[in-house]
Amino acid sequence: MTEFIRHAGACLVTTNAYTGRGQIRWAHRETSKDPADNGWRILSAIDESDYLSDPANWKIADFNELCEIEPALIEIWNLPVGSELRLDVSADRGRQWIDAETDTPISRS
Repeated sequence: MTEFIRHAGACLVTTNAYTGRGQIRWAHRETSKDPADNGWRILSAIDESDYLSDPANWKIADFNELCEIEPALIEIWNLPVGSELRLDVSADRGRQWIDAETDTPISRS
């Protein structure tokens, strides 16, 4: 596994997003539940509320491992708790994180 971010920690990810059944589409950051938890929750485009409510559909994963699946995650690692993001993918703009509450693009650093 490539270490994109030193000490990136672990996060929760849906099984659909982790296995590639659904592309990573949503990310939100909560207050950490454990010292190893960075607070990020990563969901796929096909996850629905019934699926999300079943704990069996979630997995703890190293954040760097998820960055191998979706490199755009590297850009958001340092955003604050409360961040609610949607990953838009288009042929002309590529991959871009959008603030899900304001519908504005997250600037790249």
